[in-house]
Amino acid sequence: MTEVKKTIEYINERIRSGDAVVVTAEEMVQIVKEKGSVKAAREVDVVTTGTFGAMCSSGAFLNFGHSDPPIKFGGGEIYLNDVPAYAGLAAVDTYIGATSMSVSRGMEYGGGHVIEDLVRGREVVLRGRGYSTDCYPRKEIETVITIEDLNQAILCSPRNAYQRYRAAANSRDETIYTYMGMLLPNFGNVTFSGAGVLSPLTKDPTYETIGIGTRIFLGGGKGYIFWEGTQHDPKRGLGTIAVVGDLKQMKPRYLRGCTIHRYGTSLYVGLGVPIPILNERIAQSAGLDETQIKTEVLDYGVPRRDRPVLREVSYAELRSGEIELAGKSVPVSPLGSFKLAREIALTLKEWIERGEFLLSQPLQRLPSDSVCRPMKQAEVTPLVRDVMTKEVITGRADYPIAEAAKILREKNIDHLPIVDEKGKLIGIVTSWDIATSIGTKKNRLSEVMTTRVITAHEDEPVDFVARTLEKHKISGVPVVNSGMEVKGILTSEDISRLLGRRKK
Repeated sequence: MTEVKKTIEYINERIRSGDAVVVTAEEMVQIVKEKGSVKAAREVDVVTTGTFGAMCSSGAFLNFGHSDPPIKFGGGEIYLNDVPAYAGLAAVDTYIGATSMSVSRGMEYGGGHVIEDLVRGREVVLRGRGYSTDCYPRKEIETVITIEDLNQAILCSPRNAYQRYRAAANSRDETIYTYMGMLLPNFGNVTFSGAGVLSPLTKDPTYETIGIGTRIFLGGGKGYIFWEGTQHDPKRGLGTIAVVGDLKQMKPRYLRGCTIHRYGTSLYVGLGVPIPILNERIAQSAGLDETQIKTEVLDYGVPRRDRPVLREVSYAELRSGEIELAGKSVPVSPLGSFKLAREIALTLKEWIERGEFLLSQPLQRLPSDSVCRPMKQAEVTPLVRDVMTKEVITGRADYPIAEAAKILREKNIDHLPIVDEKGKLIGIVTSWDIATSIGTKKNRLSEVMTTRVITAHEDEPVDFVARTLEKHKISGVPVVNSGMEVKGILTSEDISRLLGRRKK
């Protein structure tokens, strides 16, 4: 059987004539299973994909036009519905990011909501301040605008459509709030993003057809890939794309501002990429099913850049609603909408079948061998093990309170971790607990100790633990290993000494 070779020009001719065979990525899975990749490549011309999820690295360039008398926002301040926008461009240009938050409402409303309001045709309050010059004498302005009042409104997302988004869980014994949503303690839940079988970059993982200039579905309109996305990391299967499109042509169904609880604001973006089936290799990858598309579950309870990988998991498992993790069945929930991802793939399919959407030849392929590097830091971030007190005095639950008071006084310490007969942490007593027990009928530490102990681990950054102390209004935490054995203690005094050394 001869090798299948097609070109984008050939496929576009078939689209114009109404002969192109277009299927969604879901439909392609069954075709490849039944007929194989060679026959699928011969029969199918285009596979459509879709995704709908929070894209924090999103925003919009806006041009307001000149006021009379003119004003120069550049170097000044711009607010849209009380959300700060960037004022470092030209006189009346701005960029508003999805994660910029309202001055008055905080996480309740942000840049993503402003973008959605504009697309919905709602009025937005523009308030700005500049400095007077000979050609821009005006200093301040407040007015009301809609998207139709703007000369240009351009959605520009420098990072979108992750090829393989990681899933998230939390090993800590407290709930944490992240861009992956609320993560319950002790691996109480798993969250994930990405559209699995419909995910655009998964269907062409070597970017044979995806590159600069690729025409895409973006926010309900037509857009383009204009560069590799930020943090593009193809060697680890974490490719991203940078996309741009006319905000005035988009629809609020596919652009929605959101608040991620106790994390911040963002923008849900609908995106779909057509995959031209030029050969059997592309047909094969476009036909991968969700058992073959895999990612890792990371432990977000460890506040480090390189979070521990808990296990590899397929999207079939993730979308089943539960997975096995840490020896138990854990509920799983998606952060994006598979229903809307499917709708996007179907809409893009219809556009192509009607001849309203032609494929574009990439001007340049996306790099497939680059690596996303970590931030260069002038100094190494101190970890808990570098700062903690390693010689820890511990007590037992059956100690008399008077004996504990004597230990705290003689050792000049304020925290006494309580351990069991195996040396495992079961509680903590502070000088405050001892002081408040005076005059009561309590005699043993078991009666005054705190059993729900906030702890730290040796490989955590000190800055994270400092935030934990502030959050829980405590002055110290025991440092434990995975077996809850006490390895040290970190107090606010230890952190203060560290800060003092930094200033010298």
